[in-house]
Amino acid sequence: MTRAFPEPGSRAEVEEGATFTPRFDANGLVSCIAVDAADGQVLMLAHMNAESLARTLETGEAWYWSRSRGELWHKGATSGQVQRVVEMRVDCDQDAVLIRVDVGGDGGCCHTGRRACFYRRVDHDPATGQATLRPADA
Repeated sequence: MTRAFPEPGSRAEVEEGATFTPRFDANGLVSCIAVDAADGQVLMLAHMNAESLARTLETGEAWYWSRSRGELWHKGATSGQVQRVVEMRVDCDQDAVLIRVDVGGDGGCCHTGRRACFYRRVDHDPATGQATLRPADA
């Protein structure tokens, strides 16, 4: 059930036009950022192919392409953390999507059991050139 999206037109059509023409990369994917519709927290970054993007539009729930498993992934199908899409946006050149979602189940999104996948902060020490990780909420 792959939906054919229109081919991107001219730069002006892509950037200013009213036609949704997602620009998939060489692997047939667009990046998708999911944010909590209530508080704006960035929950996760995933990828969509044409089929998962079409299913997201048709069902109103987030579908992704799992690069590690090589298959469609209905977010929350097993965890109960279904992402109901409240709004979808596309960036200026239509190669990235942002979805505002209400999350079902326990409200989490990360496979580690956390609410969001972005739970660590990168600290860089200019003197040593080393980068280290620490909890984002610390």
